[in-house]
Amino acid sequence: MLVRPMLCMSLAALITLVPGIASGQSSYPNKAIRIVGSAAGGGSDYMIRPLAQGLFERLGKPVVIENRGGAAAAIEIVAHAQPDGYTLLYYGSILWTLPLLQDKVSYNVQRDFAPITMVSTQTNFLLLHPSVAANSVKELIALAKARPHTLNYSSGGSGSSGHLAGAMLSALAGIDIVRVPYKGSGPALTALIGGEVQMLMASAANAASQVKSGRVKALAVTSAKRSLAFPELPTIAESGVPGYDYAQVNGILAPAGTPAAIINRVQREAAQVLNQPEMRDRLIANAIEPVGSTPQEFAAKIKDEVARLGKVIKDAGIRGE
Repeated sequence: MLVRPMLCMSLAALITLVPGIASGQSSYPNKAIRIVGSAAGGGSDYMIRPLAQGLFERLGKPVVIENRGGAAAAIEIVAHAQPDGYTLLYYGSILWTLPLLQDKVSYNVQRDFAPITMVSTQTNFLLLHPSVAANSVKELIALAKARPHTLNYSSGGSGSSGHLAGAMLSALAGIDIVRVPYKGSGPALTALIGGEVQMLMASAANAASQVKSGRVKALAVTSAKRSLAFPELPTIAESGVPGYDYAQVNGILAPAGTPAAIINRVQREAAQVLNQPEMRDRLIANAIEPVGSTPQEFAAKIKDEVARLGKVIKDAGIRGE
């Protein structure tokens, strides 16, 4: 006769002790979810807004995008938020490269954040001005070796995507090329078109129209795999530079300590949205490749990026602005 009361007491104790049951975690979400990201109007907005709409439809609660200018503002908001799944971060590679470029960064990616899913990757084109006498990566490398410290490439600010991609090519191919900095990726592309510089690593999404018009020529893509949008272009790695891999990564993260059940729920729903045919087609048409990775895969990617890019940054003496 004492078994049932004891069983009830055990269940009550279990509900008290197991994280999430007493806190309403099992009913997540029960209110609006806020995703904090970078400034409005950029490429990140193009990606996150349809994803947020898809999450709203699957989760049944509003998913609000909060744009913040400057990397530190958005990152710090989420790093110090309650780890309850209602404040998330949508950010790109700068999240883990910024601490490699600057000494005084107030956060630690592995300590302060829990990766949820890699949302997308975006490759760069290796672009040349039409006047450059090279029509393949091998020919470009041979030209650079024959004329060291002569070929130049434009990029945005110190530590920008184009800068790191160029520095990685210089290191892995063993060539001496000169960086010419500009105030942003737009002016850097304009400089290439105008013949002020000879080479540029530019976002495929931003430069595709210039390639099609013949104003610049694309030799390869910078990612480890060929682009789904431009499968005819080889990768730099398969063109004679083994190990070359540079692509912009975007993903969703939560504050450290967020329960695994919540992280896994958001990941599953995000992956479902990203795998919808209409979503995939829309993104690929704009040279954005949907991913929808597991939290573990995203964490491994960050670790790999920190190791590889950290070496490039250190060896080249690159410091952020």
